[in-house]
Amino acid sequence: MAYTPSSTRYDNDAFYARCGKSGLKLPRVSLGLWHNFGDGADLNVARELVLGAFDRGITHFDLANNYGPPAGSAERNFGKLLGSDLKAWRDEMVISTKAGYWMWNGPYGEWGSRKYLVSSLDQSLKRLGLDYVDIFYHHRPDPDTPVEETMGALAQIVRSGKALYVGLSNYNEQQTRAAVAVLKDMGVRCLIHQPRYNMLDRWVEDGLLDALSDMGVGCIPFSPLAQGLLSGRYLDGVIPADSRAASKDGFLQANVITPAHVKVLQSLAAIAGERGQSLAQMALAWILRQSAVTSVLIGASRLSQIDDNLGALKNTAFSPEELARIDAALSGWNAV
Repeated sequence: MAYTPSSTRYDNDAFYARCGKSGLKLPRVSLGLWHNFGDGADLNVARELVLGAFDRGITHFDLANNYGPPAGSAERNFGKLLGSDLKAWRDEMVISTKAGYWMWNGPYGEWGSRKYLVSSLDQSLKRLGLDYVDIFYHHRPDPDTPVEETMGALAQIVRSGKALYVGLSNYNEQQTRAAVAVLKDMGVRCLIHQPRYNMLDRWVEDGLLDALSDMGVGCIPFSPLAQGLLSGRYLDGVIPADSRAASKDGFLQANVITPAHVKVLQSLAAIAGERGQSLAQMALAWILRQSAVTSVLIGASRLSQIDDNLGALKNTAFSPEELARIDAALSGWNAV
């Protein structure tokens, strides 16, 4: 059946926020295709997720060269959806991809050389069936390649028209300031930074968020639900068979679901309940309250999860008392 987008998908203008000091607006909730879009995924479910997200106003879809598994398959499968369903609406979408982690054998298949970054993006564009992506990220800092070479490759990519904007991912504050300065000297603005950030992993609060605000760079955290720990699925201490913790290939390990950790999650869920939110909604709202954050990057295996996550936008304000109670609950996470 031919796809026609919902006519109401842009009814909420407040759903979009300007990305740093740029002209680009992103939806406050963006869809990441890290999981559930590889060759082992049900493509009918993947189609439902992507089209359902777009119907709800989610215009930003985030990938990387190595997403799958196997590496490259998420881009290839998303490219199929673009070709079959979304080609006519390409200009209403922001599509991002990345390179930095291992992608192919030999000395040119990872890290931050010009050779790797340009070659990787060319491969990504072929898999996606696109002439350009909207955002291209360097996925991780390279300790052995001069930052001038890596940023020079990003600048070259923008000038070639293969990406409209460039960004960084997993860079710390010092690395970010250096990279942004080099790009600026080359006449290219760093649009956005994609760090890991959630209630259980707050490293970005030690300078990075302030730096991004100072430099006018947007922020789009990934893993906002800590690989599902903050999704609410583990509140009874049981590991569902279809959860990430139950998967032997997942990043979330079952041994993290301890009675002491479950108690922390239950305390957070109680605070969320008083706010009229699910634990997942409060976890997303807690990130979105930060003025430096443009959007939050969610993953999903069901459309109902996207709907639940979007509910976070109904209340992103926190009282000082609520924040203090959340901090008190979180203090028990690393204490066990």
